[in-house]
Amino acid sequence: MEDKMGHKKHDFDISHRDLLDAPFWQRVPAWKNIDKETFLDWKWQAENTVTKPKHVLELLEEIVSPEFLEDVRQGFRGASMSVRVSPYVFGLIDWENPMTDPLRIQFVPLGSRFTKDHPMLRFDSLNEQKDSPVSGLTHRYSDKALFLAMDTCTVYCRYCTRSYAVGSDTEDYEKMQLRVNRERWAKAYDYIRNTPYLEDIVISGGDTYQLRADQVTEIGEALLSIPHVRRLRWATKGPAIMPMKLLTDHAWVDALTGIMEKGRKQNVEVCVHTHFNHPKEITEISRQGLGVLFQRGITVRNQSVLVRGVNDSAEIMKKLVKRLAYVNVHPYYVYVHDLVKGAEDLRTTVGTAIAIEKEVRGSTAGFKTPTFVVDAPGGGGKRDAHSFEHYNQETGVSVYRSPAVDPDKYYFYCDPVALLPESGQARWADPSQHDLIIKEAEEAARYGRGQRSYGSNCVVHLPVVGLNDPEADVVVGDGAA
Repeated sequence: MEDKMGHKKHDFDISHRDLLDAPFWQRVPAWKNIDKETFLDWKWQAENTVTKPKHVLELLEEIVSPEFLEDVRQGFRGASMSVRVSPYVFGLIDWENPMTDPLRIQFVPLGSRFTKDHPMLRFDSLNEQKDSPVSGLTHRYSDKALFLAMDTCTVYCRYCTRSYAVGSDTEDYEKMQLRVNRERWAKAYDYIRNTPYLEDIVISGGDTYQLRADQVTEIGEALLSIPHVRRLRWATKGPAIMPMKLLTDHAWVDALTGIMEKGRKQNVEVCVHTHFNHPKEITEISRQGLGVLFQRGITVRNQSVLVRGVNDSAEIMKKLVKRLAYVNVHPYYVYVHDLVKGAEDLRTTVGTAIAIEKEVRGSTAGFKTPTFVVDAPGGGGKRDAHSFEHYNQETGVSVYRSPAVDPDKYYFYCDPVALLPESGQARWADPSQHDLIIKEAEEAARYGRGQRSYGSNCVVHLPVVGLNDPEADVVVGDGAA
C-alpha cells in the first residue's frame, strides 16, 4: 500500500516516538501515592530498589495470583543472580500479564521456566578470568582492556555474563569478589601504564552507575594520565534502569562531564556504553535523562542482548533500534545470548540473530544499525554472527575463528538444545555424543563443510576448501525466524 507521495505502508509507522509519560509506578499498590517529584529523585529510587526475594513477593502479593507468586518464589531458589530491581523497572512491568512481559522475563525468574543448562556451559564461559593479568582487568584484544571497577549493578539481569562475579551469592552459586578497592585499582592502572599498546579501556563491572561522583573522577583522571590511552568507555545499564539519576544526581553527571571535557582537551574520546533490550524500557523519563548527556556532548552507544521472548523478533528489534536513535543513542551491538547458568530459557539461536539482522538492516540509517555478534565462548571475542566457519542447525553448533586473538584456534557456540530438531536433541541427550559433536563441527569448519542458515530449505553454493568436489551443494535446513 502506498500514499499519494509513493510512501510504502511500513514508512507510516512512527510509534517509536510514542514514549510513555504517565505515573505508571502507581499501578504497584505500595507506590500508589508516590508523586512524580519523589519518583524522579534518584536517591528515592536507590533506597526503594528491590534487593530481596521477600520484598518482591510482598510487593506482588496483592496484584498477582498465588500460583504466580509461588512460581516466583521457586524461581529465586534456582537463580544464578540475586535480585536487584529499581522501582522504575518494577513499575513498568505489566503485572496483569507477567508471564510474557519483557521486563519481568529479564529480571524476575520463574521456577516453571527453568530448563537444563547446555552441556557445554562453563561458569565463566568467555574466559574473562583466564585473560586477567591482574584481578578485575581482562586483556584479550591487543589494544583494549576491560577494567571491572566493582561488582554491583543498578539491576541484576538473569542473563548476566559475569554472573561468576556480579552480585551477592545465591543459594546455588558462590561468586568471586570484585568490590571497590583502590589497591586493586592501582594494580590495574600499573598494568595499563606498563602496556604501551593498550589504547582503549572499557570501565565496567558491575555498573559504573554505582560509582560515587568522586570515584568517577578518580578513575577517569588516573586513566587519562596514561599517555597511550586514547579511548575511555563507561559501561552502565543505569540509563535503562534508573534514568532519573541523569536528571537529579547532578554531582555524578558533572563528574562524568568533567572527565569527558578533560579527555577532549587531550584528544581522548570519552563516551558511555549502555544497555537497552526492549523499546518498553525507553520512556519520556529516559528521553529527558539521555538528553542531559546529549546536551553535554557525551556520546552514548547501546549494546543489547538477544533474549528469547523479549526482543527475538524483527519487529521488536526494529522498534528498539529506531527508539534508541530517537533519543540520541547509537545502536552498537546486539549480542547473541552467552551461555549462562540458570538462563537457558532466555537463549535463542544464531540463525535467529542472522534472520533478524537481515530485517533490521536497511530499516534506518546504517550508522544507527547494530551489528549482531557472537561473543565466542572460550575467549574468542566478538564475531559477526554470520561470520561462522560452519553452522550445523541440527546440533546447533556454530564454529568461529578469531585471528586477532588466536589464528589457530576454533571457538564453538551452541544453540539451546530445546530449540533443536528432535535428532539434535537426542544427540545432546547422550553424553557420549558431546565430544563427537564438537569434533565433527571442528572438522567441518577446518575442511570447509559449512552449513549456512541463509533461509528456509535453500541450497547454497559455498566454496569447499580441501575437498575433491569444490562445486558440492550444501543443503541448509529451515532458517530460524
